[in-house]
Amino acid sequence: MSRTPDPDAPSDEPDPFTALLGGADPVRGASSDRPQPAGSERTTGVGESPAQPLSRREARERASGPTGGPENVGSEPGGAETAGSEPDSELDADAPPHVLLGTATSEQPTVAANRAGRRATSRDDGYPPREKRSRRGLVGTIITLLVVAGLVASGVYVWNTFEPQIRSVMGWEEPNDFTGTGSGEVLVTIADGETGTDIARTLASSGVTKTVDAFYDLLLAEGDVVFQPGVYRLAEEMSARSALDALQDPANKIERTAVIREGLTGATIIEELSAATDIPVADFEAAVADPTAYGVPASAVSMEGWLFPATYTFDPGLTAEQVVQTLVDRTVSSLDSAGVPVEDRERVLTIASIIQREARQSDDFYKVSRVIQNRLDVGMRLEMDSTAQYGVDEASGSVWSSAEALDSVNAWNTYQRDGLPVGPIASPGDIAIDAAMNPADGSWIFFVTVNLNTGETVFTNTIAEHEAAVAQLRSWCADNPDSGC
Repeated sequence: MSRTPDPDAPSDEPDPFTALLGGADPVRGASSDRPQPAGSERTTGVGESPAQPLSRREARERASGPTGGPENVGSEPGGAETAGSEPDSELDADAPPHVLLGTATSEQPTVAANRAGRRATSRDDGYPPREKRSRRGLVGTIITLLVVAGLVASGVYVWNTFEPQIRSVMGWEEPNDFTGTGSGEVLVTIADGETGTDIARTLASSGVTKTVDAFYDLLLAEGDVVFQPGVYRLAEEMSARSALDALQDPANKIERTAVIREGLTGATIIEELSAATDIPVADFEAAVADPTAYGVPASAVSMEGWLFPATYTFDPGLTAEQVVQTLVDRTVSSLDSAGVPVEDRERVLTIASIIQREARQSDDFYKVSRVIQNRLDVGMRLEMDSTAQYGVDEASGSVWSSAEALDSVNAWNTYQRDGLPVGPIASPGDIAIDAAMNPADGSWIFFVTVNLNTGETVFTNTIAEHEAAVAQLRSWCADNPDSGC
């Protein structure tokens, strides 16, 4: 039957920690004959129990002493060794410097000196000093960042250069439209007569929409869309839907659009331009004072007839001179299109201005031109009421001229003057200019409009036929007193 050892019974096996720290042998007690390291003895006073082994903490404190290093021999009474003595036990010889309980020798530096020496010299564990490792780490980080930056830059370059090819290979379809209502401000001009394709191109080239197709395809899907000429305030990078909605919103239209009707006089046109551009009338009057500044012939007595009737949209900030030049350039374009020689421009504009004021329907423009030409050919006075009214600045709106206008002797009244007036009496349009160059075939000498609402006009060859047509007009006016009679 086995015996259970008593935990409190003394053991024959030595305690390794007790032996290491120099305490009393638990088997032999305080009177052990084993040599003890210097400074490790504990005396027994009167009435005290025999000396007990040192604890680990006591051993460390006694070894380090009050200054943090090993205690000098002789610091306490009863020291067993002197400085420079050899260790007197196998335990003292084998123990490392930081656990020796004896005195420090020249071959055994203190713990503090040991650590200081290690910091001051290179590491003895095969690794470089900490400073060198820090520098190497910094260099490595910089190199890594440079490599990453190079890869990113290369990727951006490749994408920007070969985006269409990459999308084609990968099967990625690029969107042809922006999203949202955009940002910033873009002024877009829609001119009279522009088609949906023209507007789609304008929006794309202005940076409003991403592509022409985005807006044009939307127009096809929407059906019949009407655009009003003018300048519109839009934004950059708008979706096609947002752009279309903005163009249909009158609030986005900048009122810099001037609608100049055919047959208006120069004074009226200036008022229309001033109202549309917010440029004072006085500025326009000063701008038209010298016709030759715009390429108008020196023979022209004024700018009358040279301000072409059309719908104009002007960018904000233009001067009166710039606006006038725009209208004159449009007149020159019409004259060139009709084949008018440069030396005949003033004369053709004069004839065209009379046609514009007298004819009521486009088909009659060429017949009125023939009447003017036939009368000039035979030396007959033109006797056009429009010229008589212009000569006295009579703008009553009636087809009948006053006696004052008919009898006035001035450079424009063809009732009192042979041939053409001294210059145009209004601004003619494209049809009137073309009619002046290409009169219809006919022998007509007279004409009169017999219905002011429909524009029905009777052309005749004799005075009797003409008087009959005039009577027809009087009858119509009696039936329609408020229709321009």
